[in-house]
Parts: sequence; C-alpha cells; structure tokens
Amino acid sequence: MTSRHLPSHPEPALVDGLGRHIDYLRLSVTDRCDFRCIYCMADDMTFMPRQALLSADELYRTAALFVRAGIRKIRLTGGEPLIRPDIVTLCQRISALPGLHELVLTSNGSQLEQLASPLAAAGVSRINVSLDSLQPERFRQLTRHGRLERVLAGLDAARHAGFAGIKLNTVLMAGRNDDEIVPLVRYAITQGFDISFIEEMPLGEVGRARGENFMASADIRRQLERHFRLEDSDHRSGGPARYVRLSDHPGTRVGFISPHSQNFCGSCNRLRMTADGRLLLCLGHEQGLDMRALLREHPQDDQPLLHALHTALQSKPARHEFETDQVQLVRFMNVTGG
Repeated sequence: MTSRHLPSHPEPALVDGLGRHIDYLRLSVTDRCDFRCIYCMADDMTFMPRQALLSADELYRTAALFVRAGIRKIRLTGGEPLIRPDIVTLCQRISALPGLHELVLTSNGSQLEQLASPLAAAGVSRINVSLDSLQPERFRQLTRHGRLERVLAGLDAARHAGFAGIKLNTVLMAGRNDDEIVPLVRYAITQGFDISFIEEMPLGEVGRARGENFMASADIRRQLERHFRLEDSDHRSGGPARYVRLSDHPGTRVGFISPHSQNFCGSCNRLRMTADGRLLLCLGHEQGLDMRALLREHPQDDQPLLHALHTALQSKPARHEFETDQVQLVRFMNVTGG
C-alpha cells in the first residue's frame, strides 16, 4: 500500500458535531481470542469468517488514512491481537507512518513471552495487559482458558523489552475478585507498572446479570485509601482513565475507568474500528460507518472514505447510556475491540 492513496493537501481536523477533537483510534485486528473472559464473551463463541476481517493491507491503509486525517495515537486491540500471525510486521508498518505520535497495544499477555521484544523493536511504545487475578485457579475461572503463569512470564518479558510504559488492566467484579485490589496494586508496585481498574461494561449476553457483580470506582478507591496515600494526578494517557499517584510509591499510578459512575464522554477523543471494518462512533451505541465496504469499493482513492468519515463524525453521540442491570448491546467486547 503506497502513498498514492493519500490526498496531497492537508485534511481538516477530525471534529465531531459537538466540537470534540478526535485524535485516537482503537483499531481491532481480530475478533478471535485464546481466552473467554467471563465479562467479555460467552464460552461457546462463533467468530467472524476470516474473509470478513480486514487484511493486513486494509488495516495499514486504514491507519494511514486516519493518521493523515489527524489521528495521533493508534491502539491495536482484539480479541487478542497477538494471535494474529502478522502482528509484528503490521506494527512495523503502522509505527513508521509520518505524523503518528504513538502506537500502543492491548493484550491478554498469553503470547507476550515470545513477542514482547519483537513488538518493542517494531515500534510499539506502550502496552496494556489484562490481569484480573493473581490466584492461578481463580484466573483460570475468570478467563475460562487462561494460565496465570504464562501471563506473568509475558509481563516479565515485557518489563525487559524496553517499552516506554506497561499498564495492567483489571476488571473488578464484586464477589469474584474484589478481594485482590490491594494485592494487584502491590504487584504493580513491585514490577514498576501502572494499573487501571475498570467498571464492567454491559456489552453482550454473558449468561449472568451484570449488576450483581458491579463495583464502582469510588468503592475501589475507598479500599485503596486504607492501605496507600493517594493523591489526585493530572496525568493523562490519551484514554478515559483518571489517575491517582501513590505518595509512597511514585513509580506506579492507579487509574479508574468509570463508564457507569463517572461518565467521561464530554472529553471523548476516540473512535473504534472493529476487525471487520466497522467504524464505531461510540462504545455504547451501534451508529457506525462501514469502512470495509468503502475500502473495497475505492481501492485507489481515499477521498470518498475521508468524506464519509467527516460526515459520520457529525453524528457521534454525546454519550453512552450504560445501565448495570441491562445488556445495552448484543455485540461482545471482543467484537467491539477491547
């Protein structure tokens, strides 16, 4: 894929109908995953046909188009992006795009032991790794198929690979892993990682009522305040997390991602693209744009895609409307892009 797809003149900034500037794209490279985390998907999943997914060239063209339009940060997601065989080559290509400030990636960590160093060499600057428990049997239950020792080995490899930053992502569920808040933070401290606690999102029917395990960020913070001195931080990673500093452990920040209790939509700067090329304007709504169809209809001309993108942005919703006791959308998080 060459620069002939890109217009020679500067593109107008990506601004939605509410005046929010968009500079962050979460780009899913697969809907497949080797885990079946209980908050993310059902155990018996049917994945998209492979021919429905964007090819490596289509993913690269998408990234190049968005960077040309003003995107400065791209996060590769899934599913599990590291099970895609060409992931390292894809990272090399995207990270080299002129104008892209940062290529980052979210993973479950299962393949990191082998891929951490190649990914860092390919230009991935920071990596987020899901870690919901430090207890092997509980970890297996929460992920249905995961092995904690592999993820910890992957995190150790990542720590030595030279990433600019490593962050743990933990979805906390009352009665399931909320007794591990402090141990997880202490683990992050010993490793020099940051950690974010995420309120569970009601995407897809997972066989249980979401509300029965819901835990608000404020409750998590109260538990932490019994063990650590917390100071509010103005640190921003480009996403929705609000951070605090640990006064006695300056090498670790704790973030809170609170789609229910502290809606962060007023400052939303993000778009998501699913692995089959559907551009989602909002995590909590179905409005979107079929970029795959446009990519394939106009293989040599980006102008129709850019026009469609700017037009679609004017309909970006003001906010999502999550309810803890309802399934808001039928699509699972692995389809949305984590």
